[in-house]
Amino acid sequence: MVMPTVFGGRRPLLAFAALVPVLVLALGPGEGRAQGEAGAVTAAIVPDLMDLPAAANPRATQMLQLAIARAGQRLVSVGEGGIVLLSDDSGASWRQASSVPVSVTLTDVTFVDAKQGWAVGHGGIVLHTADGGETWTRQLDGNGAARAVMAEAEALKAAGDPAADGALRNGTYMIADGPDKPFLGVTFIDDRRGWVVGAYGLALETRDGGASWQSITARIPNRGGKHLYGAARLGDGLVIAGEQGALFLAAGFDDVFSAVESPYEGTFFGLRTLRDGGVLAFGLKGNAWRAGPGLADWRRVDLGAEVTVTTGLRLGDGSLVLGDESGRLLRSTDEALSFAAMPLSGGSGLTAVMQAPDDTLVASGPRGNRRVTPNAQAPNSKAEEAY
Repeated sequence: MVMPTVFGGRRPLLAFAALVPVLVLALGPGEGRAQGEAGAVTAAIVPDLMDLPAAANPRATQMLQLAIARAGQRLVSVGEGGIVLLSDDSGASWRQASSVPVSVTLTDVTFVDAKQGWAVGHGGIVLHTADGGETWTRQLDGNGAARAVMAEAEALKAAGDPAADGALRNGTYMIADGPDKPFLGVTFIDDRRGWVVGAYGLALETRDGGASWQSITARIPNRGGKHLYGAARLGDGLVIAGEQGALFLAAGFDDVFSAVESPYEGTFFGLRTLRDGGVLAFGLKGNAWRAGPGLADWRRVDLGAEVTVTTGLRLGDGSLVLGDESGRLLRSTDEALSFAAMPLSGGSGLTAVMQAPDDTLVASGPRGNRRVTPNAQAPNSKAEEAY
């Protein structure tokens, strides 16, 4: 399904609801700032969904889910309509969370332990749970994010930073546009320190578990405001990936980011850090690229098909798994030097995959979540636990 969407007053973008993990803004920044009726309609719709709690829905378990995380022995997934699903039996059954304060699409979720978790989504929403996903509270929305961007710009101006003028323009646009920019990725390293990234280069951090948020947008040399899809800890710093091959690295959590010379000009939808200090970045048309320490010496990893890679994770045994839109799952036991197809299918439109407490794999997609099943087309397929 393809839906026209307007974000940030720019040229309308396409949101691919079932084919990529975040209702992606896959076409990249447009030119100019759209005016008139389309922007007015968006401004009218988004605040309503941001103020409307997610309703109990008998079809919740069959609705689009975009991300899935482990919360101790529980699985928690998020998706369209503010739907949050919980499973306490390794994905065999699911139920809807009891209280979610918004009905916007949620795009990503993470937990630091069995209780503390965060979810992000459209409208610049950041939600927090302290009870393993049963109930959620709002920590931030797009209006607050825009104010944080402006506060960062004003601080740069007061310090005489030459980047201040551009940052002030960006902050002015964001405040005028309202809460129309989605967050697309969330990363926490503990229950205090975390980051959210999203459309048009939006990036914020918290040092108090989300009680307050500060913009780091101007610390990222993101010319043109490329969409940012994910961030990951790399040593004592952070690496961020996004559209048009965007890669940014900060050696320390408080450092200014530097642009990494990208090996490819297409979108990266995600990344995983490697044990040698390198990174595996993956995205459109089967692109998966591996870099060594310092994010140098990039090499493309052959995945055997030009199908967009939507998700990746590290299993408990240390191996890496990638999943693509076709539902194909690939596993590496040599730190992403090579991947081999697994005798399993995650289902068409795969958006995310997670290892359950019983070690099976659970996949998210357009029809909710399900335990991964053997792929009848693959030789020697045995059982769900076949990996």
